[in-house]
Amino acid sequence: MFGFRNHRTPVFGGIQVEDDQDIQVQRPQAAARGNLWAEGRLLMRDLIFALMLAVLMVVFVAQPVKVEGTSMLPRLHDGERIFVNKLIYYDEYRWAPKIDRGDIVVFWFPNDPSKSYIKRVIGLPGDTVEIHDGVVRVNGRDLEERYLDPRLNVSHPTLGPIPVKQNYYFVMGDNRDNSSDSRSWGQVPKKYIYGKALFRYWPLGNASVIHHENVSPAVPPPTGYRPDYDDIPNNDQ
Repeated sequence: MFGFRNHRTPVFGGIQVEDDQDIQVQRPQAAARGNLWAEGRLLMRDLIFALMLAVLMVVFVAQPVKVEGTSMLPRLHDGERIFVNKLIYYDEYRWAPKIDRGDIVVFWFPNDPSKSYIKRVIGLPGDTVEIHDGVVRVNGRDLEERYLDPRLNVSHPTLGPIPVKQNYYFVMGDNRDNSSDSRSWGQVPKKYIYGKALFRYWPLGNASVIHHENVSPAVPPPTGYRPDYDDIPNNDQ
């Protein structure tokens, strides 16, 4: 009798939430918090997936490598960063890339496997390599290496003939006057080669695909070469 009545009109007129069980009550703040948490979980999942994918790429497919030194001038410069294709590990499969003459490869230095070198493949297993008057001769045929800078190939030492052992490669730097390579410390075992140059990504202004350099004219196969036998990899050597 003496109390005060609240005459404020309900939000929904005379209808209360309890009057109809099918009425959906929206609470924007709670919904926003739920959506934020759900989006955060999705973002975290995507980040973890991307990180795992990047790790798998580095371990099995491509690896970043920094070029150190000037032995590969003019194609590669000191401080540049490249990706190398690691699928050459699986060259026993038809789909995997092969190591070919003219390829730029990265390998562990045979005399100190804690160091990595980057050079160009000149001699394949079974080849015979010799050098005369600054010209490389493979299996009796002189190579035309158009990727070289003549100004970096001035000294003309004579070398060879040197037979390339099975499952080994004869490598040289493009800067012939300033390169430590197979001419001085010998051939590279196949199992030490862990990547083929694929893509230059730094500096950004020089980003480009590192194409295979053709060596001309075509080099004849070595004497006694048996394609059905000598091309079979032997990982024990």
